[in-house]
Amino acid sequence: MSAKSMRTEFRAFRLFCLWAFGLALGVAVGAAAPAGTQDHRAVDLELALLVDTSGSVSDEEFNLQVRGLAEAFRHRSVGQAIRAAGDLGLAVALIQWADSRQHAISVDWTVIHDEITAGDFAEKVENMSRSVAGDTAIGSVLEFAIPQFAANGFQGRRKVIDISGDGRTNEGPESWLGRDAAVAHGITVNGLAILNEDPTLDRYFSTNVIGGIGAFVMTANDYEAFREAIVAKL
Repeated sequence: MSAKSMRTEFRAFRLFCLWAFGLALGVAVGAAAPAGTQDHRAVDLELALLVDTSGSVSDEEFNLQVRGLAEAFRHRSVGQAIRAAGDLGLAVALIQWADSRQHAISVDWTVIHDEITAGDFAEKVENMSRSVAGDTAIGSVLEFAIPQFAANGFQGRRKVIDISGDGRTNEGPESWLGRDAAVAHGITVNGLAILNEDPTLDRYFSTNVIGGIGAFVMTANDYEAFREAIVAKL
């Protein structure tokens, strides 16, 4: 992969992160804040980022995702979006996923309420290493993510999973089983379908992966077209 191509992909992924993150926060603005519980800290949003590290994702593409996420959380627009979402901040975690036996909470739940704490989270993302690899088990990672919300010590007015991937489930439970379980727990599932491996993956994501209030699926034909797709969405 050329340096120019990697820079293009990096900018594209960063723009996606900003757009998806802003959308999640924007939806949260209109939701009613929960009363919270004695043992849970109230936040405006609980957000789990599910990053595909299955065998179809090269090390270069993994590094692209890491740098893109880190730069997105450092962008000043993210700090502005956090403040606009409410006074309580948000709790964010990053989970790497592959097959049904390989999930890793690479960055544990972290409260972000301003640019400084967003930068701290970005540093944690930037310093993480690839933890898993294997087949593609979307249904399994969604089922894995659900109890993380209940056990994270937070109570958000909105709960969101953002999952990115370039392939369909080929191992473990069907994707829609995990999606339906998440929605039943009040969690919205959004998706980013990268079409370089499967040109109809967006249809699969629309039917089997996303669900809940305000759910969306975003697509890119390949990494070269990724930036243009994000700009159009913005």
